[in-house]
Amino acid sequence: MQCRIADLRCKEVVNIHDGERLGFVDDVLIDTATGKMVAIIVPGPFKYLGCFGRTDDYVIGWECIVKIGDDLILVDVRGEHKRVKHPRRIWVGLP
Repeated sequence: MQCRIADLRCKEVVNIHDGERLGFVDDVLIDTATGKMVAIIVPGPFKYLGCFGRTDDYVIGWECIVKIGDDLILVDVRGEHKRVKHPRRIWVGLP
């Protein structure tokens, strides 16, 4: 089965370990040396009432992905290792 990266953004990520709905794929990490996908990135939940930004992103390694379906991506991530500090993108204006 083939899937475009743009198609992954429409899929919700669910942790089968505890049933938690983590959110939708926001970005992917690709190893430029091999051309293989290394991880998917799901934005963390909003902090208090959505007024103070978000918590850390979920960076989920390719080895944790159990199944990619039509609407869902099932992952098996255990414990506190699922939230990882991921630097936010810095947008630079055009010259």
